[in-house]
Amino acid sequence: MESKVKVKTFLSRFYRKREIQDDEDIFELGFANSLFAMQMVMFLEKEFNIRIETHDMDLSNFRTLNKINELIERKTA
Repeated sequence: MESKVKVKTFLSRFYRKREIQDDEDIFELGFANSLFAMQMVMFLEKEFNIRIETHDMDLSNFRTLNKINELIERKTA
């Protein structure tokens, strides 16, 4: 759960006027684009000491806080 809080804090730096819910699609809402996704990948790799591989780069892994958290959990397991 701590990882979700860290990711939410990261997202809040970009989207201060809205608190993104755990299951909201940040791409569908227009909050994220491909450049932002790359910034997020760099943040996740550094913050959680994980390596996001090419096969992890599916947008479905980054659409919601829940999906991002699942990716982190898989990579740190």
